[in-house]
Amino acid sequence: MPRSPLALAALASVAVPGLDVYDVLRSPHSDADFDVVVVKDATGTRWIVRAPRRPAAGAALEAERGLLKALGRAHDTDLVSFDVPRPKGAASLSGSDDGRAIVYSEVPGAPLVLARLEAGPGLAANLGRALAEIHELPPTLVDDEGLPTYDAEQYRQRRLAELDAGIQTGKIPPRLADRWERQLENVSWWRFEPAVVHGDLGEHQIVTNRDAVAGIKDWMDARVADPADDLAWLVASAPEDILDTVMEAYRLRRRETPDSHLLDRARLASELALLRWLMYGVRTDNADVVADGEGMLADLEAMLFDDASED
Repeated sequence: MPRSPLALAALASVAVPGLDVYDVLRSPHSDADFDVVVVKDATGTRWIVRAPRRPAAGAALEAERGLLKALGRAHDTDLVSFDVPRPKGAASLSGSDDGRAIVYSEVPGAPLVLARLEAGPGLAANLGRALAEIHELPPTLVDDEGLPTYDAEQYRQRRLAELDAGIQTGKIPPRLADRWERQLENVSWWRFEPAVVHGDLGEHQIVTNRDAVAGIKDWMDARVADPADDLAWLVASAPEDILDTVMEAYRLRRRETPDSHLLDRARLASELALLRWLMYGVRTDNADVVADGEGMLADLEAMLFDDASED
């Protein structure tokens, strides 16, 4: 059962001694795994309180807590220009297996609005540099917190396994399945250097302050894997001139050998996100999610194959 905002606010007062709660609001980011509230103190400072609803979510929360501390140190030593939410305290939940609620300071700023980005110097270029900074982080940052690490072939096999599971449901349009299988079997695409990735990037994870990325949040899915994953949302949604600006700044900031298939894999990752949504519905026996996933896959198939320009 979801915990009430007032109960989570009380936990915040326990986790952060001296925190004087003035107001509390349930966050729209509460989900099946976490209860989340925003707490304001008497000075107007905003704090985030996140409590796990199940043991596995609690373990993930603890791993993210350690990673956020390491990322905070990376910001303080100028390894990255963006900040992250800072864990400020923790409070045990009732029950021996319930884990702990974590309290974070909030990174001030506004969520990124992709539709408002302009090509050229400014926020779009700064976004490209921030993404590159993530991918230039030392992999030990993730390894030390026990988060997943994959080499290129392991990650390709992981994607193939996801596709095989989806095909077995009979819910993937055959032309889509064939397209994805060809791309996953094209090993020339999958010769990349694994990097630290955020793993769940989108507009709502990026906090801006004028022409700069001020912060990046929600690091629960961080891992060492394919850097293309962090570009999937841009490939799917950004206008071409914005994507060009982001990628130019990104490539200038990266030190690795240029990856000629980076955006190919990013486009594939954006398409496979629809498959993962469908499979979430299948695993949880949620008919509404399954129907939504099937509808999105049908729309994608129509967009890709009912266009005469498709090769």
